[in-house]
Amino acid sequence: MTQQKIIIIGAAGRDFHNFNTCFRDNPSYKIVAFTATQIPNIADRKYPAELAGSLYPEGIPIYPQDDLQKLIKILDADECVFAYSDVPYSTVMSISAQVNSAGAKFSLLGPKNTMLKSTKPVIAVGAVRTGCGKSQTSRRVAEVLMSHGLKVIAVRHPMPYGDLVAQKVQRFATIDDLKKHNCTIEEMEEYEPHISRGNVIYAGVDYEAILRAAENDPSGCDIILWDGGNNDFPFYQPDLMITVVDPLRPGHELSYYPGEVTLRLADVVIINKIDSADFDNILTVRKNIEQVNPKATVIDAASTISVDNPDVIKGKKVLVVEDGPTLTHGEMKIGAGIVAARRFGAAEIIDPRNYAVGRLSETYRIYPNIGKLLPAMGYDEQQMSDLATTIEQTECDSVIIATPIDLGRVIKINKPNTRVQYNLQEIGHPNIEDILEKIVKKIKK
Repeated sequence: MTQQKIIIIGAAGRDFHNFNTCFRDNPSYKIVAFTATQIPNIADRKYPAELAGSLYPEGIPIYPQDDLQKLIKILDADECVFAYSDVPYSTVMSISAQVNSAGAKFSLLGPKNTMLKSTKPVIAVGAVRTGCGKSQTSRRVAEVLMSHGLKVIAVRHPMPYGDLVAQKVQRFATIDDLKKHNCTIEEMEEYEPHISRGNVIYAGVDYEAILRAAENDPSGCDIILWDGGNNDFPFYQPDLMITVVDPLRPGHELSYYPGEVTLRLADVVIINKIDSADFDNILTVRKNIEQVNPKATVIDAASTISVDNPDVIKGKKVLVVEDGPTLTHGEMKIGAGIVAARRFGAAEIIDPRNYAVGRLSETYRIYPNIGKLLPAMGYDEQQMSDLATTIEQTECDSVIIATPIDLGRVIKINKPNTRVQYNLQEIGHPNIEDILEKIVKKIKK
């Protein structure tokens, strides 16, 4: 049998998981390369031999996705496996056209190929786009389970942007663990809210090893909470799948990959942000849910916001800092910071684009539709420095920080500032407590 040569098209997450679960120890295939996009500084590296297994003693090279067609020819690739998330269908098919025109097969792997089975019950939370409110939903699920005395271990969709060998299995139980693992701002935004609420969270590269570590966590484990990333479907087979949709982006639930997969897989669909969405857009989302997943239970919810110090906003010229990925490949034009600026009476929202420096200038060039918002980009120390400098140079009275972490702990902010907190609030019934009742009773038997 001829060994098939494969290129995995990814972004340092799903691509590595697909390799680990489907190809790592399979001599029928040879992974000749990964390609990388979306995340800076991950191309021109290697998936290391320590993680790649005995078939890859030299590791596997990672190239920029822009080189894909050239790589197919140079490496004589037979097939390209698409393995990253939160992309419009038009982009997926455009990449397919590039692959086919270069002579190779284009493919996508599904849950049967890639989901791992846990020895513990698994609740998975996903979304149809980045920025729907998935993280606040995960926090709400954890709060309900913990209120019943259950030990929740969260596992986060991968964000391994540093030393991949060191990041094989990462455990976060304290704020100090964030520094220990050299976390980026993007990682801290996902891990810190769980830690501050008292539950352990795992992440890393090898999700089989991560799952077994989480199941046997020294603090105990009654249930695994899969906290998904972007709009990907879970790496673990869920006993309950919750998917969050966003009526501020109606129609996206049926036009982005693999967001529609998460919608079709859902046992429960949460329509978030109904407090700030147009009624017609909410109806559009409801209609689309009914069209593709009529058996799902639908929960209505609001993304409620609170501000530490409203006086920092009222009557002031404000700079709004929002979660980076939500603004970039999530394509959001408005976030909690903008809502807070309007609700608490800001005199003006200052456009930061003329003040941006270094890598942030590049971010605005790549994502020209971000608008009058500052994305909290911090994949490395240079981006963090550029973020601090941009805030310092922006001519404003104060800063609204609408990231999930205490940004002032990570970078120096030399202006008056206030944090915006946002949480999920279910409206009416059924709510998350109702949905989790059966699982809680089963575990506590």
